[in-house]
Amino acid sequence: MTDHHAEASETYYVPEQSRLAICLAVSVAIMVVGVANGINSINPKFVETASSYGWLVFFGGLALFLATLFAWFRVTIIEQQQGLNSRQLKHSYVLGMQWFIFSEVMFFVCFFGVLWYARNLSLPWLAGEGVGALTNEYLWRGFEYSWPMSSTPQEVVGISNQPIANNGQFSSPGATVDPWHLPLLNTLLLLTSSITIHVAHTALKANKRSLFNFWLALSLVLGFAFVAFQIVEYVEAYNELGLTLSSGIYGSTFFILTGFHGFHVCLGALMLAVQWLRSTTRGDFSAEEHFGFEASSWYWHFVDVVWLGLFLFVYIL
Repeated sequence: MTDHHAEASETYYVPEQSRLAICLAVSVAIMVVGVANGINSINPKFVETASSYGWLVFFGGLALFLATLFAWFRVTIIEQQQGLNSRQLKHSYVLGMQWFIFSEVMFFVCFFGVLWYARNLSLPWLAGEGVGALTNEYLWRGFEYSWPMSSTPQEVVGISNQPIANNGQFSSPGATVDPWHLPLLNTLLLLTSSITIHVAHTALKANKRSLFNFWLALSLVLGFAFVAFQIVEYVEAYNELGLTLSSGIYGSTFFILTGFHGFHVCLGALMLAVQWLRSTTRGDFSAEEHFGFEASSWYWHFVDVVWLGLFLFVYIL
């Protein structure tokens, strides 16, 4: 009863007005415009209309994004160290992080939904299954469904060969990304990092700071190794398999899903790196007060779970 009364009567700290949220939104918009122009600049179909400064715009937006995160983290850390965070505010931080992770879950659900729709509905319909019998007969005669598709029917047949509808020979891709090579290695890296993060959390709750720092650093090494191998996989897919964003529905969903996940891995690693620097250089966190690390660890576990879904539905099935 006493604790409840104290919680009900304590002052709720309201942070000062800030433009950081607007800056973050603007930086993300700049990155999206930059990466779109950058990708188009390497696509022969759009090279004439795409801006040659696309990647420069992207990295400018990325710099603003990181600077905004740094400023936001700094303000939040200072408020916590000054004792301004009441129990109510701490609870709101917990709810805010939970809703943020939920929004990220819905983000990936949308892309998984696109992959499911293409594989299980739209392409089988084009091949004449279910409600697509007339579609196949009058529009895509001769098209047979197989996954993955690395070229669209229009690209295979050609517009000039469609006097009434599409007809001719259809083909599906030959080589696909081998799931039992780099993807399997990356899966092991992320699963191991999830374990090391849990061990670090356990060490922190036991007030074993040196162990906490060690296991957190090891988690960071595993996370950045994942990103490095992801880059190697992209290079191999491009050079050896000819896989690009223009490689039909398979290429676009592959790079969008794995690319966005890689971005989230980088973001999670950045959050954990901030917590590691706080612990090693400032001695922040205690067994009772360590929400900054705890929230970052939640996000990291979320990233790991998403990768398991990617490994299963993008690489294996």
